[in-house]
Amino acid sequence: MLKVDNLVVSYGGIEALKGISLEVPDGEIVTIIGANGAGKSTLLRSIIGLVKTKSGSIKYNEKELTGLNSQAIVAQGISLVPEGRRVFPNLSVLENLQIGAYMRKDSAGIQKDIEAIYEKFPRLQERNWQMAGTLSGGEQQMLAVGRAMMSRPKLLLMDEPSLGLAPLIIKNIFTIIQQLNKEGITVLLIEQNANMALKVAHRAYVLETGNITMTGTGKELLENPQIAAAYLGRKKHKKN
Repeated sequence: MLKVDNLVVSYGGIEALKGISLEVPDGEIVTIIGANGAGKSTLLRSIIGLVKTKSGSIKYNEKELTGLNSQAIVAQGISLVPEGRRVFPNLSVLENLQIGAYMRKDSAGIQKDIEAIYEKFPRLQERNWQMAGTLSGGEQQMLAVGRAMMSRPKLLLMDEPSLGLAPLIIKNIFTIIQQLNKEGITVLLIEQNANMALKVAHRAYVLETGNITMTGTGKELLENPQIAAAYLGRKKHKKN
């Protein structure tokens, strides 16, 4: 579905991504883990057209995305849940959802999708006229996911969805990610909570200072002692 090939992205002469390649197959949850500054968010912003690439290729269903603007990329069936939620604080919950459907003209379909989101996130329905900026962090994250879903994406990019949330809310967010995947949405997940991310991922990549250093299934990386020591807070077992 999504294929990134030898992608290079530079900021002021410094390479944030140094020729990385990866694939996100249709129907899977793929996660990318790595420390702050590894280039994870840069990758997502490059895919959605918010960051200009220096060289390399990003193809979605065989169509080249590099050079397209964000609106054209969203029209291909890709949507982003940005880091920090980025809801419109002075607009209501309902208005935020409606903005997610800004490229659509099917009023009946939009209303049906809003109702489906309310079914998935009852708290949003309860607070549909509340200003988004007054919601809790968890509620704002639900709204950010709901808003992204309003464009009816086939591929959902998620940037640090658990950031700043309480453990119970984080668990709910990852349950929602798995739910969306079961409903047919492919997910590319950037996440610092490596433990949760690897548990739900079909496959995973490790990104370090702009390079992919390791790949495997979520289970393989979860059980890898190097990954455990670096990202999961577990110490390597010393050999006698």
